[in-house]
Amino acid sequence: MVKIGNIELGEFPLLLAPMEDVSDPPFRAVCKDSGADLMYTEFISSEGLIRDAIKSRQKLDIFDYERPIGIQIFGGDEEPLAMAAQIVEATNPDLLDINFGCPVKKVACKGAGAGILKDIPKMVKLTAAVVKATKLPVTIKTRLGWDDNTKNIEEVAERLQDVGIKALTIHGRTRTQMYKGSADWTLIGKVKNNPRINIPIFGNGDICTPEQAIAARAKYGVDGIMIGRAAIGYPWIFREIKHFMQTGEHLALPTVLERVQVCRKHLHQSVAWKGDIVGILEMRRHYANYLKGLPHVKEFRQQLVTLKTLAEIEEVLDAIVIQYKDHIFERTAPQLAENNYLPATDDMAGCNVYG
Repeated sequence: MVKIGNIELGEFPLLLAPMEDVSDPPFRAVCKDSGADLMYTEFISSEGLIRDAIKSRQKLDIFDYERPIGIQIFGGDEEPLAMAAQIVEATNPDLLDINFGCPVKKVACKGAGAGILKDIPKMVKLTAAVVKATKLPVTIKTRLGWDDNTKNIEEVAERLQDVGIKALTIHGRTRTQMYKGSADWTLIGKVKNNPRINIPIFGNGDICTPEQAIAARAKYGVDGIMIGRAAIGYPWIFREIKHFMQTGEHLALPTVLERVQVCRKHLHQSVAWKGDIVGILEMRRHYANYLKGLPHVKEFRQQLVTLKTLAEIEEVLDAIVIQYKDHIFERTAPQLAENNYLPATDDMAGCNVYG
């Protein structure tokens, strides 16, 4: 049984990654339905929380059906991080996670996110301050190191464990890699198999099929896997991995009807949480992923990203079900590089969009 503090997560938990502009309550709801064992909020600025910034405060919204759930914060200064941890604790999540992995310039250049990987003593000091400031279990998400010459995750894991973290998630890329190339799980496995390490170690990066999940578990011994981009528009990835691990067989792929039903729930949750205007607007980024694989769907997709009322969107979704009622999806090799959330530049505001 994998445990973070007193939180029991099962034998091999599947975690939903904290993804900026993705992992909001509506998205988390459909991932929870499909079997995510532990989910995290989008990352929240410690400075924003202290300033009482509206967007930062809104990201603190969590619901009982999501539990267990962790709130993730980031920052590069000790006092604001500690104060943010106390604010987070008041909202009663199950745990608190610190983001030491976001590689984008506007975060890293301030010494937050993956920027802290240039200063490991400060990273340890910040972590210790947060652990001291809260009674919540504190976890960390980070990367292998700043670049190929500083892959110091083995040392980092020991030092973070020594100051009291309860679990560590490692993304198998360096900061300089950003989201490019393949994730390297070798060092993740070395951390997990270090006899000094007794906290759960979760692996993250490029897991998008049940076979890859099983291979990662068998080869590297990780306690669980964190999934990010593979769940965007395809929350069924969680149940598919679990079923394959239990039976060795693939579940049938979700039908057009099921895809539309889940997309519809996501839409309604988005409107309920954000209101009609913002809920409909922000849902537009998800349609292409839900409809991926349908032939000649461009016209429907264009309608979905331009219509402004829930009733009109519902009509288009109904039309899609009718149009593609006989369509059968085929299992193909994943094409993650084509994902619509692929960052275009180092300055992109989003973070952790790669699982």
